[in-house]
Amino acid sequence: MTLPDTAANPAGADRTFQVDLRGLVDLLSHHLYSSPRVYLRELMQNAVDALTARHGLESAAPAGALGIRLYADGSVVRVEDDGVGLTEADVHTFLATIGRSSKRAERIAEQRGDFIGQFGIGLLSCFLVADEIHVLSRSARTPDAPAVEWRGRGDGSYTVRTLPASARPAPGTTVTLTPRADAGEWTRPAQVHALARHFGSLLRHPVTFDDGTGCPGSPGGPGAPGGPGASVNPEPAPWARTYPTPGARSRALAAYGEEVFGFTPLDTIELDLPAVGLKGIACVLPEAVPAGRRHGHRVHVKGMLLSEQAEEILPEWAFFVRCVVDAESLRPTASRESLYEDDTLAAVREALAERLRAWIARAAASDPDLLARFLQAHHLAVKSLAVHDEEILRMLLPWLPFETTDGHTTLDEFARTHRTVLVTSSVEEFRQVAAIASAAGLGVVNGGYTYDRELVHRLPEIRPEASVADLDPATLTAHLDPVDRETELAAAAYLALARDALAVFDCDVALRTFQPANAPALLVDSREARHERTRSQLAREQEGGLWGDILGALRQEAPRAQLILNQLNPLVRAAVAIDEPELARTSAEALYGQAAMLSRRPLRPAESSLINRSFLDLLAHALRKDS
Repeated sequence: MTLPDTAANPAGADRTFQVDLRGLVDLLSHHLYSSPRVYLRELMQNAVDALTARHGLESAAPAGALGIRLYADGSVVRVEDDGVGLTEADVHTFLATIGRSSKRAERIAEQRGDFIGQFGIGLLSCFLVADEIHVLSRSARTPDAPAVEWRGRGDGSYTVRTLPASARPAPGTTVTLTPRADAGEWTRPAQVHALARHFGSLLRHPVTFDDGTGCPGSPGGPGAPGGPGASVNPEPAPWARTYPTPGARSRALAAYGEEVFGFTPLDTIELDLPAVGLKGIACVLPEAVPAGRRHGHRVHVKGMLLSEQAEEILPEWAFFVRCVVDAESLRPTASRESLYEDDTLAAVREALAERLRAWIARAAASDPDLLARFLQAHHLAVKSLAVHDEEILRMLLPWLPFETTDGHTTLDEFARTHRTVLVTSSVEEFRQVAAIASAAGLGVVNGGYTYDRELVHRLPEIRPEASVADLDPATLTAHLDPVDRETELAAAAYLALARDALAVFDCDVALRTFQPANAPALLVDSREARHERTRSQLAREQEGGLWGDILGALRQEAPRAQLILNQLNPLVRAAVAIDEPELARTSAEALYGQAAMLSRRPLRPAESSLINRSFLDLLAHALRKDS
């Protein structure tokens, strides 16, 4: 952008921005448009809007009489339409002024929604692949209007001239590009045809393509559907067609979903929102997807493909479907590659979410096999929905699978077996106690996964006879049998040495009997207790400083971990009988290390060091004994 000379413009005088067109095109290519391929979409979009405007003038014109013709032979790309066309005044006003749109200038509020483009910069995208744009147009508003030729160049210059009406006998517009050598990737005939199919397969106006060869079997072969060229959009959208039976319709929609997305849908959900003119399908993914991973959806606006990655059309929890929709009233952004976030989009998102809820409700009520396959793949998505949706919670909570001490099972089945359902607060706590709790007859659910603990606690809302409680160390240890007095006295010396050896980990040691007998020890230690002990240790290390005072004020009585030795295990019975103090300490450290590894929680550096040291000490002891 340059400014006029200040000598010719006295202080305070108005000045006019001077636009560097090459810089503007570079800005569009790097920041507004995702790829140079959008040039063809912009040209087709302008043609569709011109046809829409002409239908407004000639409402009696038969459907399909006016269309769009594409031509590409490797040396030129041409887009011709039978639309409303431009007068010479229109050309000067709209083609020579960057950012001005004839759709906006007409200011027909009630017709604004009839046009796809609203921003008036689409034609500039042609400079991404060509250095010159040639436009030949004749207006349909005036019967004897002359033809007008406009040539725009990438350096910002342009020429306009009026031609006899014979230069374009019928109203409409023809845009011709001579591609640059480096733009061949986007302007080859096969690529132009593929892009036209990609962007315009659902357009309501007939679109044909000709590659200039005239050979049968080529995209522009004579006699191909749609006139002299191959039809780009030979059939309407699959949801707009008529089928002999509901089953045939379902199969056709599933086949279309497979063609578009590349997977066979578990089921297809028809979407129809008349208020915004939206129709389409949601394809249920046949396999699970990572939690929170959002798929892009194909969104068409008035038939023109807007985006293949429109995440905003559905709420975050709906990551088990991919949608393809065509809408009338959704607003595109300036790049026409995403949707404008407004009240209409928010209402559409909520209405589509309601359609997905209704599909889940129908499956639960009438198709248990489909529901089972759906939950097997997408139980996490349903759990996230059930947390916030009372209807889905009541409908599906009993059928959702959870990890329990009885294996992976539904809450409904688990609650029938266990009157009191215990739930852990973390995955590692569940792994610590699962085997012991199962042998003791306790019913424990792993509440460490996303949503699980919250959902299990809501089970009494659905099954009032069920009781749910958090599992804490006291609950578990209360179900472990104490040893007799004689055995405890005999093991007292060993237990004292073990407590001393493990004091560095704030760990107590106790002797109990529990099943399974092949489990030598159980380490009971919650994440909260470990965090509290870590905070206490930091407070002691920082004593006297600012952070030490803050941590000291937050410090609570740190609960101790507990290593519970199993008297039924032969190894433990042999260990408590050791009369060598050092060997007894080493065996206690080894038992602690083994129990810590079985809990599958991350090991602290001191614990890793202890495991290595105790293993080497036991190995050295065994070697000395053998020698």
